[in-house]
Amino acid sequence: MSIANPSTRHSDLSDKLDPQLLRIAAVVVLGAFMSILDTTVVNVAIQGLTKTFQVPLETTQWITTGYMLALTTIIPLAGWAADRFGTKRLYLTSILLFLLGSVLSGAAWSMSSLILFRVLQGLGGGMILPTGMTLLSLAAGPQRMGRLMGIVGLPIVLGPILGPTLGGWLVDDVSWRWIFFINLPIGAIALYAAYRVLASDESKPHHALDWIGLLLLSPGLAIFIYGLAQTTAAGSFNSLTADGCVLAGLAMIVGFILHALRRDNALIDVRLFGRRTVGAVAFTTFLLSAAAFGLSLLFPLYFQMVRGYSAFDTGLLVAVEGLGAVLSMPVAGYLADKLGAGKIVLSGVACTTFSVLLLSMTENTTPLWNIEVMLFIVGLGKGATMMPATSAALSTLRKHEIARATSGLNVIQRAGGALGTALLAVILTRGVSGIAPVNSAGSLLSSITGTVQQNLSLGIQQVFSHAFLWALGIIILAGCGALFLLNKPAAESNGNETAAGSDNEEISRAST
Repeated sequence: MSIANPSTRHSDLSDKLDPQLLRIAAVVVLGAFMSILDTTVVNVAIQGLTKTFQVPLETTQWITTGYMLALTTIIPLAGWAADRFGTKRLYLTSILLFLLGSVLSGAAWSMSSLILFRVLQGLGGGMILPTGMTLLSLAAGPQRMGRLMGIVGLPIVLGPILGPTLGGWLVDDVSWRWIFFINLPIGAIALYAAYRVLASDESKPHHALDWIGLLLLSPGLAIFIYGLAQTTAAGSFNSLTADGCVLAGLAMIVGFILHALRRDNALIDVRLFGRRTVGAVAFTTFLLSAAAFGLSLLFPLYFQMVRGYSAFDTGLLVAVEGLGAVLSMPVAGYLADKLGAGKIVLSGVACTTFSVLLLSMTENTTPLWNIEVMLFIVGLGKGATMMPATSAALSTLRKHEIARATSGLNVIQRAGGALGTALLAVILTRGVSGIAPVNSAGSLLSSITGTVQQNLSLGIQQVFSHAFLWALGIIILAGCGALFLLNKPAAESNGNETAAGSDNEEISRAST
């Protein structure tokens, strides 16, 4: 009886999605699905909560804005906290904090208390996804990273599809409180599964917190995102408050980068982004996030303003984009492991570019099924870009680099999403304001109210075509960054990935 070569046998096993690894992936999926679903399910309740608590819409919007700011502020801490306290411990704490915020939000007695509890919920929710990705990266190794990211990416796509539908049903037929209480059963399962499945990892008490970096980056991000949110609400870049916040936030972020370049244990190791693959992924995913979030704003408004569909019908029509992403994401993850992430990401960018170009050329008379096919292709492209690109970066890192790099990538993607939303909202609002009058605040919502009742305006169609062209330009720039993922330098592909693989072997042995 012959004995297989040990190195060959290990190579075969390391390339296989074993049951333990799939259990870890399931734990991460549960946590990610819960936090992303909550982000989308609350949006449909804004108008109802305004009436329930008898407060202005501007105040109610802080339910979303406060959550978003808390989530953005806490993300930079995730990498340090994972190193300092252990990844499993941080993941359990994040879920507990999120569930506590959910319970308190559901029991809120006033708008002020609800906003406060949503901030608490955001502090937990902000650490769930980056910590989960770190757990997965440590357990999977570079050979399996693409396939695992394809699985974990599914809740990111399903959340925006299921959230508005579930939220609308709960608000209309049950109670607004259940848009928060719905997290309890999911969170309880996620918490129990994480406790049982995840292996305990080593905490490192000697890891000191980068206080200067924290005081620069977290408030800087919050101020920057807040400024972009105000820009979106104003519909222009002429607001002194919004522009001042954006510039002040950018100044603090640049200050953090300069500080981190001179420090070994910075809150986020920005020197990692000087590597070819990690830097290319950061650039590419920043732009892809900007385009994806911007298009998520445009698609529903297009169906309501140009085609005249109701909110419920619009949700069903937009869902085809998510269907495309659900179908392509696992396949893209598998192919990224076999063929390389660069080819898959470029294929996804090509799909998205083609479909958005066609959307920019649609007319009022374009058949609905044509538009739905284009949205489906957008979804196919989206499912083949973000997760394969992220897996390409993480697969080149050593074990001790993964946590802080994951936090950095999450920060970059969230900033890109906020910037893309603000940019396309301003373009759309300015275009619509030239056709339909807006109120003194210049809000996009007022423009929608005044134009949904109009009969298929050619002018509004042209405004959307112009906005789609801007999104197209962003996607093409992202494709330029993805070109650097095609061929990794020999030193990076051999040195860093080998180190990552050996580090991950230790994790795999510990977990089994």
